Parts: sequence; structure tokens; C-alpha cells
Amino acid sequence: MDKGKGKLFIVGVGPGSHEHMTYRAMQVIKESETIIGYDTYVSLVEDLITGKEIYRYPMTQEVDRANQAIHFAEEGKIVSLVSSGDPGIYGMTGLIYEILVDKGWDRENGIYIECIPGVSSLNACAALVGSPLMTDFAVVSMSDLLVPWDMIVKRVEAAALGDYVTVIYNPASKKRIHQLRDTRDIFLKYRKPSTPVAIVKGAYRESQDIALTNLDKMLDHQHMLGMITTVIIGNSSTFIHNGMMINPRGYRSKYELLKEVPASAQLGV
Repeated sequence: MDKGKGKLFIVGVGPGSHEHMTYRAMQVIKESETIIGYDTYVSLVEDLITGKEIYRYPMTQEVDRANQAIHFAEEGKIVSLVSSGDPGIYGMTGLIYEILVDKGWDRENGIYIECIPGVSSLNACAALVGSPLMTDFAVVSMSDLLVPWDMIVKRVEAAALGDYVTVIYNPASKKRIHQLRDTRDIFLKYRKPSTPVAIVKGAYRESQDIALTNLDKMLDHQHMLGMITTVIIGNSSTFIHNGMMINPRGYRSKYELLKEVPASAQLGV
């Protein structure tokens, strides 16, 4: 690193457990002098940051977090801005680059920026409930804090019409109670009430709770809905078997699935 040229790592720590963090994420956190993040996210890596300069922020102060992280990097520090999941999916990476663009940042001569990808909620939740994301899928956030609700409705309508398996982030909060209900009504125009739905709260955390239900009854699980809950709505091919939500990839239409193991694949051949 050039003398005086700082580094800013935007780090995704996944669901929170170290078992689901990447080696690179642990590496850059260890390398960093300064750790910045939403208080809950910083707590997820508490045992990795002893002795470092730590700045914790409450919710909704993303712009302040981003500016402080950039400021410290511009001072020559090595900084990790930590986030749960993947910072490039509804995370801080986009905001960092937006601010840098406004500042006239030059990639070759300015501070070093690296996004460290992590396991997102959609990956974690899919792994817990089976194989729901085997074909094309859409991801929609119900949060209308930054995106107008009428635009979200258009995106939901497009996903429902296109028969996409649909992952829903931020399905509800104390102030947002109609969004998921409205979304369900849109999907019922295009899909059967029996369409499988998975609701996962706090994937891989102590608060983890999972419910497999269907489109007709998904609102019966209001107690599970919140900012750490993800909802997966199946498409016309999705089915549930032995408590697993399965979305066929399409192999059955091309191949015979049940076959004897070929001799060339047997041990010693």
C-alpha cells in the first residue's frame, strides 16, 4: 500500500456465525485498524475486533456510517465497514460508491476499495428449506423507505406474471403492515393458493424459526414477520416433500433421473 493511501473494505459477514463467514472476510477484519457498522452487525464479529478502533451506529444512519468510513480511509487508515449478509445486496456497497462518485474518487489513485461478498439471506434461507432457487428467481424488498410503493408493486406484479420464484426481503415492520398482504393478493392473481411458501426468521441465528406454508395461509404467520425474516414464494413448479421446498431444475424433461451407477464411475474402475 502506498504511504498515506488508505483501504476501505466493505465486508459481508453472512448470517453472523463464523462458520458462514468467508476466509477473506475474516482476513480483512483482522487486517483493519478501524471497524465501523450498525451496532447489531458489529456485535456479530465482537470476538474478532478486540483492541481495534470501533464505531457503532444505530439503524438508519447509513449515510453517516459510509462517510465516516471513507473519511478514515482518506486519512490513510485500513477500515472495515461490516454488514450482515452480502453488502452488495441491499447493503452498503452501493452507497459507498455513490458518495465516492460525488467526491470525484479516482480508482487508480484514490483510496483502495474492496467489497467482500458474504452469504446473503436468500442463500442462507434457501439452504435451510431445501432447493427453492433452482430456476430463475426475483428478489424484491418490501421496504418503501427509499423506493416508492407504486414502483415496488410494479416489480411484484412483473415477478408474479413471469412465474419467477420470488424472494421477499423486509416483509414487514411496525410501520409496514399492508405490503406483504398486498403482495400476496397480487400473486394470487397468477398462482394457485396452494403454491408453496417458506418463511425464515433469523437464518442461522439463535432466533431462527422456519415455517413452510402456502400462498393462501402465509399471513397466518404474522408473528414471524420482521426485518430479519425472508419469505420465498414458489412458482408453478415448486412443491413440498418431506418438509423440504423443492423447485425442479428441469432435468426430468431431458433425462431419466433414476439410473444405475455406470461401471466407469465405480471405485477402482
